[in-house]
Amino acid sequence: MPSLVLKIDVDTYRGTLIGVPRLVELLLRHRANATFLFSLGPDHTGRAIKRVFRPGFMKKVSRTSVLSHYCFKTLMYGTLLPGPDIGRCCAGILRSVREAGFETGIHCWDHIRWQDGVRHADARWTQREFELAAKRYTEIFAERASVHGAAGWQMNPQALRLTQRLGFSHSSDCRGKHPFMPVWNAEIVNCPQLPTTLPTLDELIGVDGLDENNVHERLLALTRDAPANGHVFTLHAELEGMKLLPAFEKLLLGWQEQGYQLSTLRELAAGLDPDQLPRHEILWGSVPGRSGELLLQGEEFLSEISS
Repeated sequence: MPSLVLKIDVDTYRGTLIGVPRLVELLLRHRANATFLFSLGPDHTGRAIKRVFRPGFMKKVSRTSVLSHYCFKTLMYGTLLPGPDIGRCCAGILRSVREAGFETGIHCWDHIRWQDGVRHADARWTQREFELAAKRYTEIFAERASVHGAAGWQMNPQALRLTQRLGFSHSSDCRGKHPFMPVWNAEIVNCPQLPTTLPTLDELIGVDGLDENNVHERLLALTRDAPANGHVFTLHAELEGMKLLPAFEKLLLGWQEQGYQLSTLRELAAGLDPDQLPRHEILWGSVPGRSGELLLQGEEFLSEISS
């Protein structure tokens, strides 16, 4: 049976408080598994206002109606309103996800700070942000995290090294086609990458006549034929856990009809031999429907020794 991993990014306080429990209930009802990746520090969503200067950002905002997904109060956090500490305020909700049988891991400490700042950050900044999230995760779950999935698919060389140094067994920090071992500027990082392989709902809605009522049909067409290692689909507690919950439920039912086992990043990683994974370069690039650049799986890396 082919697998399709559900990777759930939780970006905000409201997404944690409302979207996460709704997704847990839906997944349990349909006997589907998933990986939840949490933002563990302050919610500073309002500071994303700086992105208005990013090429393509306003076009995406107009397509996806940001205010309808992120309430006005959330859009003020970190500017006119103090940002609530997600990990501290919602620790019980986070623990309940693991108690329900789902894999949990780290998304980031401060979502906006990481997504907008990590690409050009130095090693000290990166390590501080990473370790704040890792420490908070351990405080909440009484164990270290084993999986990391970067906010906005944004990383830098030091952040990739930390996935190895801090002992993560697998990560999902980029977009790509299949699992691989990452290489950054000829440096191999010993932590398998399980990239997101499918477009997200917010990248598709508003394009080519797609809306929340029919977007599931486009995705189901893309998954009709299963690749050898299945797929990884990224969704968000703020979107699929709220306004897009009906669209997500249609996807769940459609994928089960296609014969997929809806699973976790951990289950995907468990079926891989890290020593046999191909090595691929990590590079910056864009994907349709999303503003700015993010990390992509590049060409296979063939060193002089292996060639």
